[in-house]
Amino acid sequence: MTQLTELTAARLVEGYRKGEFDPVQAARAALERAEAVQPRVNAFVRLLAEEALDQARASADRWRRGEPAGPLDGVPVTVKDILLLRGHPTLKGSRTVPEQGDWDEDAPSVARLREQGAVLIGKTTTPEFGWKAVTDSPLSGVTGNPYDPARTAGGSSGGSAAAVALGAAPVSLGTDGGGSVRIPASFCGVFGLKPTYGRVPVYPASAFGTLAHVGPMARDAADAALLMDAIGVPDSRDWSALGPAAAPYTQALAEGVHGLRVAYSPSLGGQVAVQPAVATAVRRAVERLAGLGAYVEETDPDVTEPLDAFHTLWFSGAARLTQHFGPHQRELLDPGLREVCALGARYSALDYLAAVDVRMDLGRRMGRFHETYDLLLTPTVPITAFEAGVEVPRGSGHRRWTGWTPFTYPFNMTQQPAATVPVGVDADGLPVGLQIVAARHRDDLVLRTAHALYTSGAASSALAPADR
Repeated sequence: MTQLTELTAARLVEGYRKGEFDPVQAARAALERAEAVQPRVNAFVRLLAEEALDQARASADRWRRGEPAGPLDGVPVTVKDILLLRGHPTLKGSRTVPEQGDWDEDAPSVARLREQGAVLIGKTTTPEFGWKAVTDSPLSGVTGNPYDPARTAGGSSGGSAAAVALGAAPVSLGTDGGGSVRIPASFCGVFGLKPTYGRVPVYPASAFGTLAHVGPMARDAADAALLMDAIGVPDSRDWSALGPAAAPYTQALAEGVHGLRVAYSPSLGGQVAVQPAVATAVRRAVERLAGLGAYVEETDPDVTEPLDAFHTLWFSGAARLTQHFGPHQRELLDPGLREVCALGARYSALDYLAAVDVRMDLGRRMGRFHETYDLLLTPTVPITAFEAGVEVPRGSGHRRWTGWTPFTYPFNMTQQPAATVPVGVDADGLPVGLQIVAARHRDDLVLRTAHALYTSGAASSALAPADR
């Protein structure tokens, strides 16, 4: 039944309801696909075959009784190995995390999916502690791109993006502290959403603080909305979690884009050099939105690149994460992570608070911007996937991953919802992503705009070729 791996979560649930197939068949198909693609792209750190099939059998029984536990009952899901999954180690790509332990708690998002009867088939790869925008680690090795395994899947949720792109599960949970959902989703040709901060509860708290979001990765925006309705609810373990959403995100999808005020910034006012193929594909998708009735204006937000402030916040978080490590543990770290930890340890409290001031001012400016515009559209990443196993493209002149991700990390600083939608490919067949950004708390606008691109044919939900 490997054709089941080609179906979205919504289509799987429809099939369960109609009796066309059952969750056991879907779980087996997903596990078979995961095992088949693992040697090629290294998307998983562990597969949970026996446990997943037990969950699928319980789900099939519920569907036979006409008593599904929720809208995701029986849907195969993968989870980035940053998020706790009860009964299994969460090693976060690091040789410094011991496997021994009780591991007796789910992260809030995982707990909500388990309550709905989702089938948790495996944990996906991440760079060490999710620190960079490509996926390789001393523990798990390099994760390749589904369209060309010699190129990076992006990161830090690269394993999740590759798994979704290759049909190993229709949906996955990722994390995003500077683009870590959107960057790999863009490189792998899938949908990824960084929700408004607090919309999806986080526990344990990230060392990177309120930069780090949990979000869905999926074949399309409709599946992501299904996940958001499940995971976007309060959890007492996260004191910064928001209250319940005003309405289900799935209900907002059909509202379309007619009348929305859209700002299109192709290069953030000339600050970013964008590859021509990326620029062309993004502009074509923006024109499609205009054709669907959105009012589109080419203009730029007041975003003076906040790179130094982001580095202060990000590197300080890394330093805090490893503060109590001894010399032996530090030797086990990814060399790049070890370097940024050393940099972060040199910042003072005043340096950190100055970066917070920059962040707050950027948030204020974006808040004013969205008084005029409902949405901001940009490329997700100015380039397509490059060589796997390196932090920056060779010859680019960049020192750190933030050099080639200028469209993503600013919106972690502002805590705004932002998504990427696959809108084309370059001459090498590598995917291009369009980023959709809205004001805080307007995740519904992001999802409905992305959904309009899918339903109009401007965005692709096609799987990556499984035999490359």
